[in-house]
Amino acid sequence: MTLPRRTTILGAGACLPDRVVTNDDLAGVMDTNHEWIEKRSGIHERRYVDNHEGSVPLAEKAARQALEQAGIEAGDLDMVICATLSQDVDFPGNSSLLQERLGIPGTMAFDVHNQCSGFLYSLALADSYVRTGGARHVLVVGSEVHSSGIEFADRSRHVTVLFGDGAGAVVVGPSPDGERGIVAMNLCAQGAYAEKLCTLGPGSRWKPRVRSEQVPEDIFIWPQMEGKFVFRHAVTRMTEAVNEVLEQTGHQADDIDMFLPHQANLRINQLVGMGLNIGEDRMANNIERCGNTTAATIPILLTETLAAGRIKTGDLVCLAAFGAGFTWGAALLRW
Repeated sequence: MTLPRRTTILGAGACLPDRVVTNDDLAGVMDTNHEWIEKRSGIHERRYVDNHEGSVPLAEKAARQALEQAGIEAGDLDMVICATLSQDVDFPGNSSLLQERLGIPGTMAFDVHNQCSGFLYSLALADSYVRTGGARHVLVVGSEVHSSGIEFADRSRHVTVLFGDGAGAVVVGPSPDGERGIVAMNLCAQGAYAEKLCTLGPGSRWKPRVRSEQVPEDIFIWPQMEGKFVFRHAVTRMTEAVNEVLEQTGHQADDIDMFLPHQANLRINQLVGMGLNIGEDRMANNIERCGNTTAATIPILLTETLAAGRIKTGDLVCLAAFGAGFTWGAALLRW
């Protein structure tokens, strides 16, 4: 068997729920307003699922779009990787549930629980499996439903206003010409700051994990974040990751044709862009419409940017993310 020199993204897809939740809508349930949210994050609105819809149905819709664009059937997949922090059930993971919905029993499937960097970590795994012959076609999905896991109260407004629901997917396979595709990746982590952005429970350090005396008002079960600390680290680490992946390949920031950063905060992305001398003409953002969909932000943004015709064959595309863990990374692709 001849191993591929390089892997590439063969197709991309995205799914956003129909329900639009504006900043003014949130102002109706918390002490906040559009100006406060927009100034700090750049967000105008986000999408929420209705009723009890989970992240797997969103993942399926995004996956089927990616498969159609790639020109392959679900049965051609050798592996399913789901990046999520909001799995539909405590266990098993979303990958098994998605595998069943796609009708491909027996196909290898697993979850990656790396929050905002989850898609990049999953992409690296898919790249490794394809290049070493362990798989030919890998489905990588980032899918999140945050609206059922955030607290709509004043004390949590700095977190709650940031997040939305959505899913994005890509199909990874051998590069048709050996030149286009994933050029290099850089992944990092720093667990010392894990509790700067986290949800503490329920977790196995608490026995039992869910206690009868716990009530929803307990901050223990809601996401917590030291915003300014996370903001500074995100700007620094994303910039470092991009520079490191450029150095690996002998490229300069000026060589990047399109920069697709994780959509956590528009101000973060603007500062990273300034540090790299990448202007709005070479950067895409959709956070103003989607909010932060964590592991789904990059594949959703990629799908939209491709559809808008902003990425052309031969372009050098850079992906970058930073999130809880702390984890971060960057990828360079020749489209």
